This record gives sequence, structure tokens and C-alpha cells, in this order.
Amino acid sequence: MLTTPAQPMEFKIGKLSNDQLMSLYERILLPRLIEEKMLILLRQGKISKWFSGIGQEAIAVGVTSALEPDEIIFPMHRNLGVFTTREMPLVRLFSQWQGKLTGFTKGRDRSFHFGALDYHIVGMISHLGPQLALADGVALAHKLSEEKKVSVAFTGEGGTSEGDFHEALNVAAVRELPVIFIVENNGYGLSTPVSEQFRCEHIADRAKGYGMRSVILDGNNILEVYQAISQLAEELREKPEPVLVECKTFRMRGHEEASGVKYVPKELLETWAQKDPVVNYENFLLSEGILTKEKSEAIRKELKDRINAAWKETEAQPEPQPDEAAELADVYAPSENKAVAPASGAGKKELRFVDAISDGLRTAMQRHDKLVLMGQDIAEYGGVFKITEGFVNKFGRERVRNTPLCESAIIGAALGLSLKGYKAMVEMQFADFVSVGFNQIVNNLAKIHYRWGANADVVVRMPCGGGVAAGPFHSQTTEAWFTHTPGLKVVYPSNSHDAKGLLLASFEDPNPVMFFEHKALYRSISGEVPEGFYTEEIGKAKVVRQGADVSVITYGMGVHWALKVCEEEGIDAEILDLRTLLPYDREAIADTVKKTNKAIVLHEATLTSGFGAEIAAYISENLFEYLDAPVARAASLDTPVPFAPVLEKNFMPVERFRRKLKEITFY
Repeated sequence: MLTTPAQPMEFKIGKLSNDQLMSLYERILLPRLIEEKMLILLRQGKISKWFSGIGQEAIAVGVTSALEPDEIIFPMHRNLGVFTTREMPLVRLFSQWQGKLTGFTKGRDRSFHFGALDYHIVGMISHLGPQLALADGVALAHKLSEEKKVSVAFTGEGGTSEGDFHEALNVAAVRELPVIFIVENNGYGLSTPVSEQFRCEHIADRAKGYGMRSVILDGNNILEVYQAISQLAEELREKPEPVLVECKTFRMRGHEEASGVKYVPKELLETWAQKDPVVNYENFLLSEGILTKEKSEAIRKELKDRINAAWKETEAQPEPQPDEAAELADVYAPSENKAVAPASGAGKKELRFVDAISDGLRTAMQRHDKLVLMGQDIAEYGGVFKITEGFVNKFGRERVRNTPLCESAIIGAALGLSLKGYKAMVEMQFADFVSVGFNQIVNNLAKIHYRWGANADVVVRMPCGGGVAAGPFHSQTTEAWFTHTPGLKVVYPSNSHDAKGLLLASFEDPNPVMFFEHKALYRSISGEVPEGFYTEEIGKAKVVRQGADVSVITYGMGVHWALKVCEEEGIDAEILDLRTLLPYDREAIADTVKKTNKAIVLHEATLTSGFGAEIAAYISENLFEYLDAPVARAASLDTPVPFAPVLEKNFMPVERFRRKLKEITFY
């Protein structure tokens, strides 16, 4: 139950020394004084926006103070106390809020939307649930490395309605991960009261459904928060398991300052004003003789002087200057992306496409002892396509991990592993299912390096494509969903040799890679594959058939369609296998178009806004003077993928490609 003024806030000192009590006082006072400064600056028009945590400082400060300095915290908007307690330089923090070059994101993101691994903090994105799964991944890394550490993730009561909340808690519970999930229940999700958010009396009650412990704390009582989290963290370091902690508190200002608080009953604000966490704790210390008025005033003056000096220095910091080269350079983490030849004397063996993928995974697991594979049914069962069959016996269940059906949480956990120096592979059982993990990919994995310099060392394997009469939800090839997202790399091999080489290259690359594998190729084609380790260069296309009359630019299954049709029609076409779609090989495209002066782009995905449109636009815009005919495209119908074989055959682009190829060749 909430503490009310009729039930005065009770501070229990326990074993805390006076020095510890005073340290907590200075720590809770600093974010309050910063906020008061920011609200003045907001009214003066010197800052543009502010998300206030006034009234909630005891949670952020109490939790952070209770942890070891190198335990990673995942805070949110109103957790200024996390950043100040970790002693981030105020100038850099203020610069971040002002979009200065010296901020943690160089002006690329706002407020607390950043991380700083030097301070063991990973900030939020605007979506209110994904960071919880990242905490799972960090906790998993602690278990794998046998570190006695915990991770802590914050969310609000509104965020508990997100599917990411359920997925993260479920994964943590199933895997007994040492995560403390902090819910700051401040009564309102923007203006929506908790009565319209959930039906249970306490958010902590939800823990029962996951088989985990829960605790309810007075979130305005810094000693209660600090002592409870200290005890929980100590327990979890010795016996890993997740705990859900609900901190009852209140937001004394609007969701952000422009929102105001008109929707909050006046008497409710008055009640909570009496529970101010800073005022109450200060009065307690005064009453106990631990703090004096004179000492309080001296501390306030010292902190205000620090704040004012930092703000003055921040105002003098440089603004970011637009620099296209620098912006583009920071989209991806630097990588040595050159092809590595097989070892001297390495043999070759004939492998089906599916076996080449498996061999590549096995080689990567042997090469990288901190590579973890995750996916549905990939352990003893070996995955639905049997690519990881036998991997558990060779590498163990710690590194080859079955997951619940929760794509978002597993992709988030993979990113969390990456933050701790691991590599991770996530297998989508079918590429179609990636849609329920979309946010983690396009907003977390893709943007994290550009925003604040962290790596997302994650490969997402995508068994895709039709031709097997599997219907609308097991047959899509969804590369265009991701080629529009800067920060991702999108790889799409067409043969066994490239499948292994590009997969191994993906694990060498510190950036997130979407690795598409056409299911219909798995057991229908084979080819010679070098034994052992080698890589193919990501971003480099390959001419698979020399020709002079027309250039066919394609990838994946399209390569095989193009080879067959050109042979049947007797057309001297040059066929370029892109192999990588993001980044794609503009030089190779230019070379083949300049050679043949005609181009047709072929892919299995639907026509409208398919990746072929990007290639056609590039050719038209940059190579127009070399063209003797319009650029043509051949793709699947603009419908979902139908189930019946005769309908699916009509959906596929093969016959349309045949007609277009002849038209463009003899134009």
C-alpha cells in the first residue's frame, strides 16, 4: 500500500553509517537542484524540452547507489539520478540535452536516449519496453562468464502494458537470469491513470505468473529503496534469478513540461507533495542531528555552484556542424571487411546449401568461443531445418539455446550480450516471424552505433522465400523491410560457397547483419565449399555468367531463375549476383551496365517498393548515358504469397522475367 501523510514516512537507518546517509543526501539533492535549474532555463527558452523526475529521485538514486559501479543499468526519462550517481561529468550531460557536439550522441539523439558503457549505463529509446530484454542479455552474459553481477532495468507502469515487458520477464524467469526489473509506478502513463492501464491491484502481482519474486517499495523513501535493492542484488549475485520491484511514487510535473498536470486532481498533488522524497529525507537527517541547517545550506551552495559552472561551460561548447562524410561514417562500426582466402592446402567438399550454412555456423562457433546461438527449437531438435542438429553435443546448451516464442526479447537479449563483448546469432524460425521483433532490429540494433558508438554484434538468420506451397506467412522474402534501415547489413547468398563465406564474414563484422537464406535452395542445390575458415566480402557482388547483350541484376533464388531462362532463351546475358543488398555494390552494377548498355532487375519479393526499385533508380540516375533501353524490373505480383501451387507459380516472377528479358534484349 502507498504511504500517506497519515502514515508518516519511516526511515530505518539499519547498519548505515552517517557517512553513507550523508552521501545519499548529496546524491538525491543533486538531481533535484539540476531539475530546478533546467525548469528555469526552460522558461527562459534556453532549453527546448524537459522530462521531469521531480518526486521520483529516491528510486534512481537509491537503486544506483545500491549497485556495484560496473553493473549495467538501463534507465528511462525520469532517472537523472542514475546518471548523476554514476558521476557523469555535468558538462557532457548538459551538452547531451542541448544537442552539443560534446554530448554523448554528438547531437544525434536527445535527453536520456543514449548510453555510455564507461559509466555502465545503457539508455532508452522512445519505445517503452525494449530495454528490458537488453538487461536479460547482459544478465545472460554474467551467467555465461560466471560473474557475480546483476543488471537492472527501469520501466514505468505504462510500459508494463507492452509486450516487451511480458517477453523480457518470461525469458528472465525461464533462464533464471540475475535481473532486477524496476517499475516506477507514478500513477499515470502521460495522462492515462493506472485504472485504465491494468486490472490487478499491484503491478508486482504480475510476477506470480512468471514464477518470480516481487517486492513493493515506497519509492519516495530513499533508505527503503537503497536497503531493499542492496539486499536483492546481494542475493541475486549468489543465486541468479529475476525479481520484479514495484516502486510506488508520483510524478509531480507533467509527462513533459508542455503537458502540464491539469488532468491530476488537486488533492492528489497536495497529498504527494507532502511525500516529497528530498524534503522528507532532509528533515529526517535534521531531526536525527546527522545534518544541520548550516551544512545543508553549504551543500546546496556547493552543488548549485557546480551546476551553474557546468551550464556556463556547456553554453560555450560547439554546436555540431553538418558533415555528410562523418555522418555516414558513423552509421556502421568500423570493420575489416575483406575476403579471407581458405587456408593453404584446405580441401573442398560438395555441400548442399543447407549444409554449407550449418558448416559455416559450426566453424564460427569454433572460432569465436563467445558466440551464442539462440532460437526456437535450435538445441536438441536442431531447428526446423536441422541446421543446428548436433550442435548441443558439441558446444553445449549454454551456447546453443532454445528460446520461448518471443522474437523481440531474444533479439534484445542478443544486443545485451553484444554490450558485454559476446557475439550472438538469432535464428528466425521463418523470416516472416521477424515482424514481431521488428522494433528491436530497426530501432535498437540498427541505430545504436550511430547514436552513441556501441556495437550490435548480432546476426539474424532469416529462412525465407516461396516455391514450397507454404502460404502467406511462411513464404515471404522481406529484405526490403530492412534495406531501408541505415545501420543494418543485409546479406542474401545464392549458392553454397557464398552462403558459408558470407555467413562467416557476418560473424567477423561487429554490425548487425540480416542474413537471408532461401528455403527452397536448402536441399535443391549443392556446390564445392572450402573446408575450414574463409570469408566472402560483404558488399561485393559477383558476375556468375558473362554476357554482352543485357545485364541481369539479381540475388538469391533470382540467380537460378536467370541462369535457367537465359539458357532456355539463348540470350547472351551477363548475370550479376548482388549477394549483399545493404550496402550494395554500385561499382559492379556500373561495370556491367556500361558493358551491355541494357539492364533488368529480378527479385522474388513483390514489385512495388521492392529492392529492385532502388537498383533501377540508381542505374537511371547515374548511368543513363550508357543505356540503350529503359531499365526493366521483374518481380512477384503485388499480393500476399498464395498457398495453392498453381497460384504460387503465377505469383512468382519467372514468366514475367522471361517476357521482360526478351523485350529489353531486343529493344
